[in-house]
Formats: sequence, structure tokens, C-alpha cells
Amino acid sequence: MLLENNNLTLDTPKLVDSSKVFGTSKKIMVPSFSEKTNLVPEIDNGYIFDDATTTSILMGFKYNKKVLIQGLHGTGKSSHIEQIAARLHWPCLRINLDGHISRFDLLGKDGIILKNDKQVTTFKEGLLPWAIKNPVALVFDEYDAGRPDVMFVIQRVLEADGKLTLLDQNTIITPNPYFRIFGTCNTLGLGDTSGLYYGTQNLNQGQLDRWNIFCSLNFLKPEIEEKIIKNKLKKSSKKVHSSISKMVRLANLVRDAFKASEISVIMSPRTCIIWAENFEIFGDIDQAFKLSFFNKCDLNDKNIINEFYQRCFGRELISRHE
Repeated sequence: MLLENNNLTLDTPKLVDSSKVFGTSKKIMVPSFSEKTNLVPEIDNGYIFDDATTTSILMGFKYNKKVLIQGLHGTGKSSHIEQIAARLHWPCLRINLDGHISRFDLLGKDGIILKNDKQVTTFKEGLLPWAIKNPVALVFDEYDAGRPDVMFVIQRVLEADGKLTLLDQNTIITPNPYFRIFGTCNTLGLGDTSGLYYGTQNLNQGQLDRWNIFCSLNFLKPEIEEKIIKNKLKKSSKKVHSSISKMVRLANLVRDAFKASEISVIMSPRTCIIWAENFEIFGDIDQAFKLSFFNKCDLNDKNIINEFYQRCFGRELISRHE
């Protein structure tokens, strides 16, 4: 439970069988806490786990290994970690390394507070020192978008012993035995040649070498993706459900064209879910697709996607003369 000093105290975790909890092909006895704190993510009962990715993440939890997951947006990298943490009752803290996160946000900084009617300078601890001292799964989201000064701070806790030195406080923090580190990225630190991920950085090998396990999460098989979308839209009409297979087929045509460098956009499972939700709202699948995805494409992409749409649904979204 959360104490007054904001530290987490949890009982020693017990071992659970991953094949029973997550349906993994390999039986892994992984630690699981009995108590659920407010930092434990909510369970999505309809979530479908990728076996290879799930196994990699579970090994991170079991053996205290640092796991970095690479994949295109919308493939479920962060949600994979969160849903595993949810079922293990493992507190989870997710930090998005966008351009607004500074080293002071991570480490902490001096602040002025009122004490006995006097202004007193005191150190306000950042997210990183707090997380290290607690049984927390820390997720660095968009790891390849972090600012250089922030990345060097993170590099300290990626060392083998994981200790963090706060020079301003003359303090060395030793990690909690159940502190874990995970990361997600779009490019694996090799730069972005597609133009989809503006702001991502090239990571030096010194950074990457400090991660223990690398895995890639690609788009799921069509039948699995259809099942996920249907699980998300349980209360939708039969008309929406009956169209999902065609929607996923279109998404895969777009993805194949993107991989072949024929178009500059890609449809994620998240886009398909939004499309289906808008279909339910507007009652028109063509209009819903335009509002969910098509309108943000450039003319060249629209012409190609228009052909894909005709192939899947038997009609075009735009006429040849538009």
C-alpha cells in the first residue's frame, strides 16, 4: 500500500505459471504480487498476447533483465508491458520521453516550501529516484525520442548494478530488488528513414549495449487482429462486426504498400479500432474511414488507398476526376 512517505511496501511475490496466466507456449514461473496498489494497470480482459513478446517481457520480470521492445506505432508495445504488469499486480510507472521531459523531471530539483511560516529550500525528488527505491516496473516509452541530456541520466540506471548517484544530494540509491526497467521504441535507435517518426534520435551503441533483451513486435495475424477489434467493440452492431474482416484486409494492404515504399502512411490496429468506432457513430463506413484515416493522407497516398478500398469494399472513395 502507499505510505505517507510515498514508498511502496509489498509482500514477497509468489511464483505463478505463465502458461496459465498468459497462455504462453513455454511454462515460466514468474513472480506475482498478491496485493494490488493504485499503480497497477487495469486488466483488459480482451487483450491478446503475442507469445514471443510476452516471453521476453516475463524474462525481464523474472530475472531482472532490461527489455527493449521495437515496433511500429499501434502494435501494442507499451500495452503489452502494462497488461503483463496488471496480471502480476506489479506497480507500473510509464514515462514518455518526449521533448518536454528534462533531467530535472527525472532526478528532481530544489524547490521552496513554507515551513514554520518561513521559506525553506528543499529537494523535491524526481520520478527516477522514487521508482528505483520501489517495487516498480518503469517503462521508458518512445525511448528513441529522448533528449541527449535525459538519455545520459537514464544510462546510469542501465548499468549492471543499477545504482543512481545524486551528486547534489551526496546520495547513492540502491535499486529495490523488484525494480524493473522496460523500454519501447519505433526505430531501435537507428534513425528514421520513413519520415513517420520525426524527433527520434540515433542512439549510441553504449546506450543499446546496456539493454539485455531486444524484441520486435510486428503487426498481428489478420484473424488475431480481427478478434482484438471485436473484443474492443463488444456492444457494436452486427453491421460493424461483419465489416471488420474487410477493414483488417484493407489495413494489411496499406501496410504492405508502406513496406514497399509505395505510400508514406500506415494503418495501425488502433486506427482500425477508431474506424470501427466511428462507423458505429456515423453509420457510414466510407465516411468513418475518411474521418478516421483517409483525410490525413496526401493525394498520392489517397489514390493508392482508393484502389485498395475498391478492392476490399467494391467501391471507390473518390472518383477518378476528383
